[in-house]
Amino acid sequence: MSTAQRPGKRATIIEVAKLAGVSHQTVSRYLRSDGGMREETRDRIRAAVEELGYRPNIAARAMRDRRTGRLALLLPKGGAISSLEVLEGATEAAGAHGYVVEAVTLGGEPQSRHLRVLELADCGLFEGLVSLSPIPEIERLGPTLQTPIAVETQYDESMRGIGDLADASIVSELVQGLARLGHRTFVHVAGNYTNTSARERRDVYLKTIERLGLRSAGVIETGWDPERARAGVLDLSAADGVTAVIAANDQLAAGVVRGAVERGWRVPEDLSVTGWDNTVVGAMLPPGLTSVSVDFHRIGRRAINRLLALLGAGQVEVEPDAPLTEIVWRGSTGPPGSP
Repeated sequence: MSTAQRPGKRATIIEVAKLAGVSHQTVSRYLRSDGGMREETRDRIRAAVEELGYRPNIAARAMRDRRTGRLALLLPKGGAISSLEVLEGATEAAGAHGYVVEAVTLGGEPQSRHLRVLELADCGLFEGLVSLSPIPEIERLGPTLQTPIAVETQYDESMRGIGDLADASIVSELVQGLARLGHRTFVHVAGNYTNTSARERRDVYLKTIERLGLRSAGVIETGWDPERARAGVLDLSAADGVTAVIAANDQLAAGVVRGAVERGWRVPEDLSVTGWDNTVVGAMLPPGLTSVSVDFHRIGRRAINRLLALLGAGQVEVEPDAPLTEIVWRGSTGPPGSP
C-alpha cells in the first residue's frame, strides 16, 4: 500500500477511502462504529487510517451535519470516587451504539449552572448531553432544545449521592442477617449528615432495631472520619455487650476494626463489622469485610441509554428495575462469641 497523502497536508476521508478501496461513506461508518462490517474491510480501512495518519475533523463534521459521535456526561463539581465507575458504565453503553463519552464537570454557582449546560448544548461538539444532577431550568427547556439533554438525578450540586444512591433500605437486611446469627446489641457508626445517604442509613438502622425488638447501644457520629470511628469503639463500655457494628462505609468500618483490635477484641468472634461500598481494600482485609456493593456501572449505563433513546439510536438496552445494592457477606461477620 503506497502513501497517498502529500507531505504537510492533513489527510482527508476521501484519501483514506481511496487507499482502502472503499467509499467515503464506508470509512465514515467505520469511524462512527465498525460493528457489522466485514473484518477484511475493517482491516483495510484501519491500515489506511494508520498509514495516512488520518484524524477526523470533529469540528468540521459538527458544522456539516451535527454528527460528532460524542456525548457529554455532566457531573457536579466534587470528588466522589463512584463517578469513575459511573463513567465506565456510561462509556460501555455509548460504545455499543458507536458513541464516545466525555465527562464534563459543571463548576460555578448552582443557580447559573444551566447557562453552562446551554453553552455546551450550543457548541456543536456533542450530539447529546446527560446530567447526573438536577437542573430544573434545563428540564423545563429540554423539549425546545435542538441538542437532546437527559437528566438522571443521582447526585446533588456538591456531588453527594441522592435518588437511588441514597436508598438505604438494604441496611435493614444487614441488621436482620446479623440478628439471625444471634446478635442482639448493635452500634451504628454514622457518616456526615450533610449527605442524604448518611442520614438514610442511620434512620433505617434505628427503625429496624426498633421493629425487630433489638437493642442499640448508640450512634457514633464521625463525619466520615475513620479515626473518630476507631475512637468511638475504644470508648464503648464493655458492659453494653455490643456484638455488631453497622458502619456507614468501608473506611469507617476499617476504623472500627482497628479500634476492636486495639481493645483485644477479635473480628468476628467478639465483634461483627459491616461496611458500605464494597471497596477492594475492604475485601482484602483479614478477615474480608462484609459490605454493601453498589452497582454504579448500571447508573452510568442507564443514564446514557436514556439519552440514546432521545437520540433515536435504535434498540436501546432496558436496564432491570432492580435495587442498585447487594450485600456481600464475608468473614468480618459471624455468630457472637464463636470460638
